[in-house]
Amino acid sequence: MIAWLTGPPASGKSTLARRVRDRLARPSVLLDSDEMREALGMRGYSPAERDAFYQVLGELALLFERQGLVVLVAATASKCSYRDTVRARAKRFLEVHVRASTRDREARDSKGLYARARAGDAPELPGAGVSYEEPEAPELTAEGGFDEVAAETLTSRLGSDTTPPQ
Repeated sequence: MIAWLTGPPASGKSTLARRVRDRLARPSVLLDSDEMREALGMRGYSPAERDAFYQVLGELALLFERQGLVVLVAATASKCSYRDTVRARAKRFLEVHVRASTRDREARDSKGLYARARAGDAPELPGAGVSYEEPEAPELTAEGGFDEVAAETLTSRLGSDTTPPQ
């Protein structure tokens, strides 16, 4: 199964994904977009670079799913099409929308992305310079990375082999 945690930068996707991964009793892998960009050497944010990154990230998620792992993807994926492409090919797919107010995201933003975007130095930031397409019908919505109900719900859904295919 693949669970894609999407939301604007600094909304809590990675925090929630790590909390869920640490609770799972099944073999799992976490594909965090920041870590994956670094590991793959895909650091650009132009439209073409973003498209290429999400294609590779999606293929990796599908590969690990075929290996029998629960795959947690913590990545903004600012276009619905990035997530929908993986959903269409996955055996099981859950989309988790991680929401947080702009104020909360800015407070959590250790990289200073929102301040840079306001100064005009980060025009590629989803939700600031680039649009972020919210999921139309996510299977789960979390209010930030410390939403305990969402963490428990997602852990339960991922820990079960009986979740119906999407």
